[in-house]
Amino acid sequence: MKKTFLIWFLILCAGYRLSAQGTASVTGRITDENREPVANVNISLRNLAGGTATGINGEFTLAIPGNTKIILVFSYLGFRTDSTELMLKPGEKKSLEITLHPAATQLESVEVRDHEARTSSFNRLNPKVVTAIPTPNASIEDLIKTLPGVSSRNELSSQYSVRGGNFDENLVFVNDIEIYRPFLVRAGQQEGLSFLNPDLVSAISFSAGGFDARFGDKMSSVLDIKYKRPTSFAGSFDISLLGADAHVEGTISKKFSYLIGARYKTNTYFFKGLQTKGDYKPRYFDLQALLNYNISKKWELSVLGTYSINSFKLIPETRETSFGTLSEAYKITMYFDGQEVDNYQNWLGAVTLSFKPRPNVRLRLISSIYQTFERETYDISAEYWLGRLEVYSGSDNGQVTEALGVGAFLQHARNYLDGTVFNIEHLGVYDREKSQIQWGIGYQHEDFTYIINEWEIHDSAGYSVPRPPDSVGSPNPPHDPFTIYASIKSNNVLSTNLLNGFLMDTWTFHNPSNEITLTAGLRGIYYDFNNQFLLNPRASVSLKPLWKHEFVFRLAAGYYSQPPTFRELTNLQGEIVPGLVSQNSLQVVGGSDYYFKGWGRIFKLGAEVYYKHIDHLIPYEVDNLQIRYYGTNDAHGYTTGIDFRIDGEFVKGAESWASVSFMTSQEKINGDWVPSPTDQRLNLAIFFQDYIPKFPTWRVNLTFIYGTGLPFGPPGAPKNEQTLRMPPYRRVDLGLSKQLIGGHTKFSPKNPLRVFTSMWIALEVFNLLDINNTVSYLWVTDINGRQYAVPNYLTPREFNLKLSATF
Repeated sequence: MKKTFLIWFLILCAGYRLSAQGTASVTGRITDENREPVANVNISLRNLAGGTATGINGEFTLAIPGNTKIILVFSYLGFRTDSTELMLKPGEKKSLEITLHPAATQLESVEVRDHEARTSSFNRLNPKVVTAIPTPNASIEDLIKTLPGVSSRNELSSQYSVRGGNFDENLVFVNDIEIYRPFLVRAGQQEGLSFLNPDLVSAISFSAGGFDARFGDKMSSVLDIKYKRPTSFAGSFDISLLGADAHVEGTISKKFSYLIGARYKTNTYFFKGLQTKGDYKPRYFDLQALLNYNISKKWELSVLGTYSINSFKLIPETRETSFGTLSEAYKITMYFDGQEVDNYQNWLGAVTLSFKPRPNVRLRLISSIYQTFERETYDISAEYWLGRLEVYSGSDNGQVTEALGVGAFLQHARNYLDGTVFNIEHLGVYDREKSQIQWGIGYQHEDFTYIINEWEIHDSAGYSVPRPPDSVGSPNPPHDPFTIYASIKSNNVLSTNLLNGFLMDTWTFHNPSNEITLTAGLRGIYYDFNNQFLLNPRASVSLKPLWKHEFVFRLAAGYYSQPPTFRELTNLQGEIVPGLVSQNSLQVVGGSDYYFKGWGRIFKLGAEVYYKHIDHLIPYEVDNLQIRYYGTNDAHGYTTGIDFRIDGEFVKGAESWASVSFMTSQEKINGDWVPSPTDQRLNLAIFFQDYIPKFPTWRVNLTFIYGTGLPFGPPGAPKNEQTLRMPPYRRVDLGLSKQLIGGHTKFSPKNPLRVFTSMWIALEVFNLLDINNTVSYLWVTDINGRQYAVPNYLTPREFNLKLSATF
C-alpha cells in the first residue's frame, strides 16, 4: 500500500508541474532555395519526444513545452539538416520561416544521371530557361543560338547556321519524328512560329557536329526534343503584346495521358519599328497534341498531331534609309504601291507503337506524314530618290545635298508549292551488360509540285535597266528588244524515294584509372533520284580519367552525306536539275570538358576543335532567309574552328553561360577559293540570369550576341566577287520580371487565385542599345550603271509586356 501511494503521489506531482509549466505553439513554413515549399520535412525535438512533418504547402504546427529551452531539428532527404533553438512562455505562439539547402551528397547522383551527356557530343539544356530568355520569338531555337558553333543574324527568325553550314543542313526531331519548316520563306517577317512549342518540352539535346549514326542525313547539327509525359493535371498560359499561348496536360485513368498546346502570335506592333512603313498584318497560329495510351505493360501507342498556319500581308507605303560612312553618306527615299500576301499552311500526323518484350529490349515503329501548302504572291512597285547626304560628326541628322539617281522597280511573284513527305521507320535498342546496341531502318517518300513565276523590272532615270548602248548620231540606231532585269518561270513536279538504315553499338569500360565510352556505327542510304548508295561510318570515344579534378575528353570522326532534297535540286532558274549527287562531309571533332567548383557550386568549361571537309558541294547564295542553289556539284570546301563555353550558376539558383567561337569556312569554285556565305569568323553569345539582392521574387535576364560580318556581293555577280562584308551583328535583349504568385504567397480556400502555382509579369526590352543590324541589301542602279547597296535593317529598340502563369 505504501509503494502504491508513493507512485500515485509522484504522478500527481509530475502532472501538477506540467500543468504549471504549460505549452507553447510553433507554426512555420519550410521552402527550398527557390522559395518553393518542401513537403514531408521531418520536424523533431532534440532529446525530447514529439514531432511533426510539413504538409503539401510546406507548413507545420507543433506544440512544445513552455519555459523550456528546446531545439527544433528539420531534416529531409537530399537537404542539409537544419535546427533552431527556442524558449517560449506558456501560451506563446511563434512563427518561423525556414529555408533548406541542398546537401552536398547530391553531387554524386547528379553525376550518374548526367553520364551520357558528359560522354557524348550533345549538350543538355534546361527547358525552363526558354521561358526566361528575352527574345521576340521566345522559342527553343533562340536558346540554341547562344550555344558555341551556332550563329544567327536575324532575331525575327528561328533559323540558325552551325559551323559553316546553312539553314537546310540542320536536323530537328520531336520524339524521334523529323520536323520540317516552310520551304518558300524568304524573310523573318514571314516565317512566324517555330514548330517547337516550349510549353510541351521536357528535354532538349543539341549537337553541333560529330553525332552518331542513328541521326539522319544532314551535315551540320541535330536538335533532339522530347515532349512531356504527363503524370497529373497541369497547365500554363502566356499573354503579351506579341500574342498568347496556353497548354494543358493530364491523365485519364492510369493508361491515357494528354498534352495539348495552342499558340497565337501577331507581330503587328513589333513591325511598326521597321524602316519600311506600311500596313502589316501578320497572323501566326498553331495547335499541337500528344496522346499516349498504355495498352499493356509491354505495349504503348502514341499519337502526335500538329496544325499550323502562318499568314503575312503587307501593304508598303514609304521607306527612308540613311547609309554609308561619315565621309560618304547616302539617303534613299522610296514610295510604294501594291501589296504582298503570303500563306504557309502545314500539318503533321505521326503514330508511334512501342513494344518492350523484355526489360532490356525496346522496339518502336514510327509512321508520319507531313503536308505543306505554301502561297507567295506579291506585286509591289516602288519609286526612289537617291542622294548624297551631308552629315556632321556628333549629329544624327543630315541634309541631301546632291541627287544621284531617280528610278523605279516593279516586282511580281506567283509562287505555289504543295508538298507531302511520308516516313515509316523501325527503331530498336538492346541493352547488354557493358554495351548498348541500337539499330533502325526507314523509308521516306516525297512529292512536291512547285510553280514559280517571278519577274522584276528596273528603271533608272526613265531608262529600263539593262539598257542598250548609246547610238547618238547613228543613221541606223539598233532596236534592241526589251529586256527584263530578272525573270524565273518554271513548273516542277518531283517524286523521290529514300531508304536508310543504321547499326551502332556503345561500349563502356571501367578500370581503376579511367572510364572509357566507345561508340561505333554505320549508316546506309539509297536515294532513287540519282540511284546513289552511300555508306557513312561514324565513331566516337570519350575518356574520363579518375583524377582529383574531373575532366572528360572526347574524339569523334565520321562521314556525313546529305542527299539533295527539293531545295538543293532547284537551280537559280527555278528548274529541277537531274543527276545531282549527295553532298558529303568528312568531320573530325575533338573536345574536352573540365568540371570545377567555384563559390560552392559546380561549373563546366568546355572546348571543341573541329575540321570539316566537304566535297560534291552545291554552291548557293543567301538573301535574308532565302537560299538559292546553283544546281551544280562542281565545288568543294572546308570549315575549321574552335568553340569555347563556360556555364554554371554564377548567381546561386540561376544558370548562365557564355560561349565564343572562332571559325573560317571556304569554298573552291572554278579554281578560286572564296568565303562561304556563312563564313562568320567570330561569334560571341552570353546568357545571364540574376536575382535582385534581398528581393528574390525579382529576376533579371540578359542576352548578348555579337557576330562578325558575313560575305556578300552584287546580285548575279560571280562568287569570287562576293567578298564584301556586312557590318557586325550586335544585339542586347533585357528582361525584368516579378513573381506575383509562388511559394511566398498564401491564399484563402475561397480565393480563385489559389489554383495557380506561379505567376510572373515581365517587361522585356529588345535591342536595348538600339543598334541598326543589317540582314540583307537592296541594290539600286543609277543611269551610269553604278550600283548602290542599301542595307535592310532589322528591328530597332522595342518593348514587350508579358504575363505568365502555371497551374
